Amino acid sequence: MLKSAAALVVVGIMSTPVARLSAHHSFAAEFDATKPITLRGTVTKIERTNPHGWLYLDVMEPNGAVNNWAIETNAPAALARRGMTKETLAIGTEVKIEGFRAKDGSRMVNGTTLTFPDGRDLFVGSTTTDSPYK
Repeated sequence: MLKSAAALVVVGIMSTPVARLSAHHSFAAEFDATKPITLRGTVTKIERTNPHGWLYLDVMEPNGAVNNWAIETNAPAALARRGMTKETLAIGTEVKIEGFRAKDGSRMVNGTTLTFPDGRDLFVGSTTTDSPYK
């Protein structure tokens, strides 16, 4: 009984990283390097998750409609090393995001540069070999 319980624990521990890795994807799998985009909007939600974080912005479209966009960022630890912590960006902050649109045309962007209201820029993108640099 003890051996089978130990085996279950080992299997559970070993399968956890695999589950996280399966959620990771390359830039080219979802985003189009030929479709750069610049968005200006208000931060509505921040998800500090691994392997990618997410920012959500309400963006006023040219027709006057407000739509929520999802911006993929690097992982929280990578962003913190670049100077973006929990205290750096608050819900309700108006920002500019540069990045690349999703291949499927949805309101999803792989972010590259976040510009704060005071003009500071922060690279929020990943540094994988297939992600373009701006």
